[in-house]
This record gives sequence, structure tokens and C-alpha cells, in this order.
Amino acid sequence: MAEITAALVKELREKTGAGMMDCKKALSETNGDLEAAVDWLRTKGLSMAAMKADRVAAEGLVAVAAHARGAGMAAAAVEVNSETDFVARNAQFQAAVAEIAGLAVDAKDVAGLQAAATQSGASVADMLTNLIATIGAHMSVRRVATLSVDAGVIAHYVHNAAAENMGKIGVLVALKSTGDQAVLSELGRKIAMHVAATAPAATTEADVDADLVAREREVFATSARESGKPDNIIEKMVEGRIRKFFEEVVLLKQSFVLDPDKTVAEAVKAAEAEAGAPIELTGFVRMVLGEGVEKKQDDFAAEVAAMTKG
Repeated sequence: MAEITAALVKELREKTGAGMMDCKKALSETNGDLEAAVDWLRTKGLSMAAMKADRVAAEGLVAVAAHARGAGMAAAAVEVNSETDFVARNAQFQAAVAEIAGLAVDAKDVAGLQAAATQSGASVADMLTNLIATIGAHMSVRRVATLSVDAGVIAHYVHNAAAENMGKIGVLVALKSTGDQAVLSELGRKIAMHVAATAPAATTEADVDADLVAREREVFATSARESGKPDNIIEKMVEGRIRKFFEEVVLLKQSFVLDPDKTVAEAVKAAEAEAGAPIELTGFVRMVLGEGVEKKQDDFAAEVAAMTKG
């Protein structure tokens, strides 16, 4: 059996909100497999936050930008990492991130974005190299995501903004419609705020990752079987839980934060009268600074040293 260390128990507790002894038992039951232990706790009803992603902060900024394209629009969200938060507050860095976000609207991927020409004529990659030499700390373009509509708007929202259109969380929401642009923009902005708050997994039920659904189904089934009820009842219980799961993670099925009596889909439908045309929510992007990146722990003195070295 794998060694169940105090650090591993602590990590599981922070990830799930379960008690220390429950976490230790879960790890023992799953031979130290952290993800399996999360599922074990969920089947026992002991995990308070297992559906929350374990996001470790990294420094830098997420920025958004949108450009009109005839009757439609194209937009991008981009994450540019810096070595420290001290750098992320630097005006030169923020100006570079704003320019990178604008270029990202026409980029297909990070490689294409790095090769794009900046206003100075240098590539994005070279601009960052020069900025690294100037500021004295590492920085890089980590990822980019884009959305476009032939007709309609792509609204955006930035949470914890450090400067205009950049901060810790960036959201894009695409609304396809020939309706009133002002109505669409306001609706899109509200839905983008909703997305920032609720972190949906997909736009529609069909978009939800099949492996995620299978995992949830197994967790629900295991928990239901422990009730001792007949198989036909268990099957109905699982299907009910899966329906509830979709209501929690699918954007269009979620209860709209700004009008809880409606789902997001119903809020979109209700806006069609004011917009004067049908509206289709075709997609969204929610980008959180540092998702999946392990942050190096530095104190303020180390940040200052990183800024002034060399």
C-alpha cells in the first residue's frame, strides 16, 4: 500500500472539505490514489467541494479583446504568465498583455500568436523576450481561446480586473442573432458575469465530456447501491441525479444568477422580444489565471529581487 502522508491527507481535505479522519480513511481505501479518494468521499456523501476544480494560482494576467467583423464579431481570451504578481502590476507588462490580446483575436493557437507581428514590427515572442530583459523576470504566453459569430455579438467580462479588460478571470459569451446590438451586448455581459460566478462545464448537455458523465454516473450508482434499494429504484435514482448534474454544469440549464426564476436558456429566449430577433447562445470561454499551474511561493522581498536582478 502507498504511504498515506500527512501532506496527502491535507491536500485531500483542502480539495474536498471533508474531515481529516475521513480523508485518511478514503486514502487508505484507495491505496493513496487522490482522485479515487475524492470519488470515495463523494459516494459516502462526505465531500463538500468535490465538484470544485483544484485550481492553484499562478501569476500574470488573463486579458480579453473583441473585434467587429461585418455584422458579426471575433474575440479572444489569452493568459500571459509572469514570474511574480509584482510583474503583473507593472504598466509595461500590462500594455504588452493588452496588445497580445488584440492580436490573439486572429490567432489560431499559441504558436501562431507568438509569431504575430506587434506594432513595433517584432513578433510577440521577441517582444516578450525584450520585456524579460527590461523587467528582469520570466513571462510567457500560456494559452489562447477564441470565439466568433457571423452575426451578433461576443460579450466579455473580467473579474478582479487589474486594468481595463484584464484580470484574474476572463469570460467571453457568443450570441448569434440579427437583433438589436445593444440588447445583445447587455444580455451577453450579464451571462458572462454568470459564467464567471458558476463555472459551467459546457454550453449544452451534448457538449459535456462523456468521460465526466460516466464518472458521475458511477459515483451516483455506488452511492445509491449502498442504500440497499432494488436495482430498478437505483436506476431511477441515478437518472434523477444525472439530470440534476446537468442542471448544475450545463450553462443553458443553469439557474440564471441574475434571475434565479429562469434558466439561462429561458433568459435568452425572454430577451428575443426586446432584441427583435431569435438569439442563440453558441459558446463561451471562461479562463482563470493559473488553472493547473503550480505557483512557486515567493515573499515580497523575493519579488523585488526578481524585478531588480541583472
